[in-house]
Amino acid sequence: MVGARPRVALSINCRMMTEIRHESVAPTRTQRLASGDAIEAHRHDDHQIVYAGRGVLAVTTSAGSWVAPATRAIWVPAGVVHAHQAHGELELHLVGLPATDNPLGLDAPTVLAAGPLLRELIIAYTRTPDDDSPERTRLRAVLLDQLRASSQQPLHLPIPATSLLRTLCEILLADPADRRPLAELGRQVGASDRTLSRLFRSDLGMTFPQWRTQLRLQRALVLLAEKEPVTVVAHRCGWSSTSAFIDVFRRTFGHTPGSHPTA
Repeated sequence: MVGARPRVALSINCRMMTEIRHESVAPTRTQRLASGDAIEAHRHDDHQIVYAGRGVLAVTTSAGSWVAPATRAIWVPAGVVHAHQAHGELELHLVGLPATDNPLGLDAPTVLAAGPLLRELIIAYTRTPDDDSPERTRLRAVLLDQLRASSQQPLHLPIPATSLLRTLCEILLADPADRRPLAELGRQVGASDRTLSRLFRSDLGMTFPQWRTQLRLQRALVLLAEKEPVTVVAHRCGWSSTSAFIDVFRRTFGHTPGSHPTA
């Protein structure tokens, strides 16, 4: 169900999702969402591929958030409770797959590289979801082959389990442009930088700089989808300069933010 506009995609409180819908079959379809619209928390007995042909899509679970532009797709395993949110006018393509079809053997949500062929296969497959012709069966087989060849992308922003780390992360979620070092942030939450560094590694499996970069990249994708200028995005996400932002964005996504395909 498309509902109000909660900021589920980047909120640490997504673990509080309630009224979870259960859909035994993951749908295959094309759906359009206005910027800010959300699909509330739900789960399927099937796997699902989620792809935004236009705009930027955020998928949120109790474990964190995954944000994907038009060059990426998101794999959502069977049984995982998740919610969607649109940033920019979203053209959403959903591909449901039986739980027995897991070409990459993934048991957690994952962002996948979506090259030109895979993107066109997803769009074509979701255009006629009720077609059970032999041609469409062959199309599905090629789509699965392309999924097997897709590389996994490190675009996950995990949610901490410890209350101390959640408090710190909430500060940065509220303002990704906060450039204070970990020691200074630690003084605000009452912990040493050594303790916080250890918690980032043990709780989230990444360092503090890695987590903050993931947060800033996710927020940058959202702002670009909302048509903010690149210089404004760089400033609001905490990069020291526009050129520094462009360099990190290019190394992560393979193209500059100015050429970012969100529409």
